[in-house]
Amino acid sequence: MKKHRGLKRYYRNLAFQNDFDKMTWLDFNKPDTWFDRWHLHFDWKGYGNNSFKRRKPHLDKLFRHFEILVDKTKLLKTDFQLYAIILDFDSYSDALFLHTPNSNGNAFPFKISDLTSKSNLTNQQLDNYISDLKGYKILYGQAGENFCLIYKENIGQPFE
Repeated sequence: MKKHRGLKRYYRNLAFQNDFDKMTWLDFNKPDTWFDRWHLHFDWKGYGNNSFKRRKPHLDKLFRHFEILVDKTKLLKTDFQLYAIILDFDSYSDALFLHTPNSNGNAFPFKISDLTSKSNLTNQQLDNYISDLKGYKILYGQAGENFCLIYKENIGQPFE
């Protein structure tokens, strides 16, 4: 197994980095801007798959970026959906999504069937983290692995 160097600095940087600062192409001021289920992952190496202690800083960063996107979407001149999908045990796949009507013809609003408000997460630490979130609507589903879809009411199109 290869030793990962610089993890202390990596986790320290997670706490304050803003990934949107690096995305010069991300422009919410253009009237013709659209997003086709655009998403951003925060744990590219899957560090959080083996330990919730390693997953939590990535989740914290995801929700910090969620709040940044809430402010940025106020500039959009079109309908949108802003949501996060968190998988039970696959930290690599946790992502923040932005979706608008688009020229690719993908369905808007995006819908997932068979979602429920009752938790199905088997990862107890993740379930506790998710249930402690304030100001978010949480829906649960199953597609190969249990997951939760998280969004804010009155921010974009709802999922219910």
